[in-house]
Amino acid sequence: MEETLSPVKVEKEAIASLSFKNHISFDQDPTLVEKLKSATKLGNLDKVKFHIDFYADSGLKSVQTTIWATGNKFICLKGGLWIPISKIVNIRFI
Repeated sequence: MEETLSPVKVEKEAIASLSFKNHISFDQDPTLVEKLKSATKLGNLDKVKFHIDFYADSGLKSVQTTIWATGNKFICLKGGLWIPISKIVNIRFI
């Protein structure tokens, strides 16, 4: 059974101290990777920021930032910070 929780807002810089080791089961949007790629283009061209909701080992988090790169398994944020795509729940415009 999937929980409905409100994500805890974190500063982008705090992502470096988060752990992503635990397996968390949730339904992920099948179009998420395409949304991430579009968000990456908007971030690089127009510095558009997004809310990204994701699971860390300590629970559901949310960060407001631009996405600099989208790879096969991770997204890269400014400052060399990475979030596993498998942990991303949602992405939305600010």
